[in-house]
Amino acid sequence: MIFMISLNANIRNTKTKGELSALRNSGDVPAVIYGGEAKNETVSISKKILKSLIDKENFLSNIVTLNVDGKPQNVLPREIKYHIISDEPTHLDFLRVVAGVKIRIEVPVQFINHEKSPGLKRGGVLNIVRRKVELRCPSEKIPESLVIDLDGVDIGESFKISSIKLETDVVPTIRGRDFVIATLAAPTVMKEPEKPAEAEAAEGEEGTDAAADGEKPATDDSAKEGEEKKAAEEKK
Repeated sequence: MIFMISLNANIRNTKTKGELSALRNSGDVPAVIYGGEAKNETVSISKKILKSLIDKENFLSNIVTLNVDGKPQNVLPREIKYHIISDEPTHLDFLRVVAGVKIRIEVPVQFINHEKSPGLKRGGVLNIVRRKVELRCPSEKIPESLVIDLDGVDIGESFKISSIKLETDVVPTIRGRDFVIATLAAPTVMKEPEKPAEAEAAEGEEGTDAAADGEKPATDDSAKEGEEKKAAEEKK
């Protein structure tokens, strides 16, 4: 099961835009709790605490124990609205967690044992096609993450949804095909094998010999040019 978060909330009776603005200016964020047989509830929560939770990974995939005026109930964050300029959270929807009721939710994919993959050790690249997979499942059976083990995985192997073990009542919303989640591909740039020290030394010696055979001393050309000039002056 996924990690439980506890959050305090207060019943609010705001009805006008002015009252909502005053609520936000005081450091709170308005929210609505819906779902199940109970009526919708309008509440407010601390913006400071909410922002700290949003910064954590997978906040929208975690069940929250919402303490409404001291009465706890399990809910799931569904939608967060932000201010268009400041990017501050301005509203939040919570869905009640009702046992047996199935919901659609995106669950993150987690990769483990990178250091045990021979393909990654040889420079392979892990291409992640889907960082999250949408599932349909009972609200009380939401997986914390979909785990893919890289232990022993080599270049050329791929991971499909069928390689992840799910409970019978937890299914992906994409049906009818075994879709790819990630692949371990060959490196884009292949390294040339290093030459033995003896070969490098031999190449260096060949280059030196070739330069010695084909290069004429500058003093020979200068001497020849001087003799021709002297002969021309004597003829004058």
